Amino acid sequence: MSVDVLESAREGAPTVLLSSGLGGAGGYWAPQLDALRARFRVITYDQAGTGRARRDLPEDYTIGAMADDVLAILDQTATATCHFVGHALGGLVGLDLARRVPQRLNSLTVVNGWAAVDEHTKRCFEARLLLLEHAGPSAYVRAQPIFLYPALWLAQNAERARSEDAHGLTHFQGEETLRRRIGALLRFDAAADLAAIGTLAFVMGARDDVLVPVSQSEELAARLPNALLHVADYGGHAVNVTMPDAFNAALLDFLGRS
Repeated sequence: MSVDVLESAREGAPTVLLSSGLGGAGGYWAPQLDALRARFRVITYDQAGTGRARRDLPEDYTIGAMADDVLAILDQTATATCHFVGHALGGLVGLDLARRVPQRLNSLTVVNGWAAVDEHTKRCFEARLLLLEHAGPSAYVRAQPIFLYPALWLAQNAERARSEDAHGLTHFQGEETLRRRIGALLRFDAAADLAAIGTLAFVMGARDDVLVPVSQSEELAARLPNALLHVADYGGHAVNVTMPDAFNAALLDFLGRS
């Protein structure tokens, strides 16, 4: 497991652990690091099969196995408890931890996530898998920004998008790894367990997310007993990247009260 620990300038600062979405790389959280490090010790990591943690994954790979990796990271870094922040797939990992080992979480933040995948999000992932199967990694990577970013943002950041395309293809996690990670998130279902999750939760959604309807965030927040909901009007699925200042302010406000 590839782990980065950024110590805070504040002695004895609490820890925030950041878990990425399907891309898996800890570098996804770069727009949040400076803001968080001012007040928190920050842990990022590359998820198994991605980035610097490339390896083969079992055919029946699960979100639970990803959560087990987080527990190993907490133990490895001598972290008794953390504020867990997960984006999409990473949010599912956080939900699994909250229902299995709530004593390890000071709080849980889920960004554009869900308790059980709905038909729209399932359709999006199925379309992406078909692209991968019939057109290959280049087409898959080329289409990826459409699911991540608002159309206006993409139009205004065309050069950055092209750079991300090149980086994504160079560091592509592999077709079989991607299929197994998508399979894990499609099978995940914590809906029946939400009422028993008492962890203080912050559910962040974006109204213009084309991959995960904002209704998923609204339902998740409504069914968790101890949750706050924050919905951005603009920002898309990767709202922490497209609107980092607003995202960071909302997250820090929540963490400061939890």
